[in-house]
Amino acid sequence: MKRLEGKTCLVTGAAHGIGKATCKRMADEGAFVAATDLTDEDGQALVDEITAAGGKAVYHHLDVTDESQVNSVLETVAKEHDGLDVIVNNAGISGVNAPTDQVKSEDWAKVMDVNVNGVFYCTRAAIPLMRKQGGGSIINLSSIYGIIGAPDIPPYHASKGAVREMSKTDAILYAREGIRVNSVHPGFIWTPLVEQMGKESEEGVDAFRAELDKLHPVGHVGEPEDIAAGIAYLASDDAKFVTGSELVIDGGYTAQ
Repeated sequence: MKRLEGKTCLVTGAAHGIGKATCKRMADEGAFVAATDLTDEDGQALVDEITAAGGKAVYHHLDVTDESQVNSVLETVAKEHDGLDVIVNNAGISGVNAPTDQVKSEDWAKVMDVNVNGVFYCTRAAIPLMRKQGGGSIINLSSIYGIIGAPDIPPYHASKGAVREMSKTDAILYAREGIRVNSVHPGFIWTPLVEQMGKESEEGVDAFRAELDKLHPVGHVGEPEDIAAGIAYLASDDAKFVTGSELVIDGGYTAQ
């Protein structure tokens, strides 16, 4: 069953990892997918892959920290593809890994600009478009570290906590208008970003992954497709009674 047939879905940070898997899953579910990113070559390659498989997709360059660009891209997608039903605010960066007292103001601001302001700009631009058609679904990528703490990357953790609370606030604000807002909280997912962390670690990528595997009761880290499946659910009408929720997909990490 194609649960997203007839829906227009826009994904930020679409070219790699969770964003890429989400675009492919949504297209498989029948959605028209607007994939957006800064890495144009990879983004277009994703769209070519989706269309070659019989799906419907288009690529747009989008810097989520540029509010005028956000407004323009969302309005273009809605105008050319019969509105905007779903937005997945996935674009994000991990930022500097240093204790709080050693984080530079510019490093803090950079993470907040992408991970928090980007979600705000995209949500703000999506609301009137969804209101015009009587509803929609906004899905914000937070993290297990929007729920629990850890002694590393303070700007990232703070940003994901903000995304969690933004989602709840907007869920309440727009519920009566049929606009649902939910956050997704992945555990460690083997994406290019996490793999790069492994490559930069002292122990090397294989040992790094083995240590991450141990952190999850299921015995391994997740794959991007695990998160994409949850996002597709929240985007669909199967989740019509779901708003303000925290969908935790973490292999049991936060159950410990």
